[in-house]
Amino acid sequence: MSSSVAARQKMVDGQIRTRDVTDMRILEAMLAVPRERFLPEAQRALAYLDRDVPIDGLSGPERRYLVQPVVIARLLQALELGGSDKVLVVGCGSGYAAALAARLAGQVVALECDPTLAAMARENLSALGFDNIRVENGPLADGAAGEAPYDAIVFDGATDVIPNKLYQQLADGGRLAGVFATSEPPRAVLVTRTQDDFGMRVLFDIATPVLPGLERRPEFVF
Repeated sequence: MSSSVAARQKMVDGQIRTRDVTDMRILEAMLAVPRERFLPEAQRALAYLDRDVPIDGLSGPERRYLVQPVVIARLLQALELGGSDKVLVVGCGSGYAAALAARLAGQVVALECDPTLAAMARENLSALGFDNIRVENGPLADGAAGEAPYDAIVFDGATDVIPNKLYQQLADGGRLAGVFATSEPPRAVLVTRTQDDFGMRVLFDIATPVLPGLERRPEFVF
């Protein structure tokens, strides 16, 4: 067994199974997808740590991360993806969450606002043989309306605002899962659409980096 395969097994056994992820399809996807592939060479030794790992050379609020493994696992589990579902991954970064979603669903649209990261995601996903993922480059808050509606939407990071445009891109019966930093503490939430009504259920408390374009605008004080 190679060191990377052993590291994936240890991640699944120690970080994922032990934290309420019971969907065998998700466990199998996380064992199959090489997480280190989605990081720069210098960061690959950190791929299987139980934390958010930087995937670019930026600093401060613009820095982007490969989100803590258990967060994306639990969000995908909440969506209960089926083999015919069409999924939008918001803020796909270098493509890891999109790769996991593509093993569970029929079609994936991976939206990324940073053109360099979008190109990295395309390269990574192509190299791994995925043919059911389309990477789009554009503002995250706008979604990818040209490909809508979606059976499911997942955030690969957090939102600090209510993503109203994305709600409207859900199909009737669609689900959206993401970390909402709109309150304290931040919470992972499942939103469901029934016609023009939207229900919300809290899944678990967790903090994860807020995605670009989904930050709360500063309030002006006169």
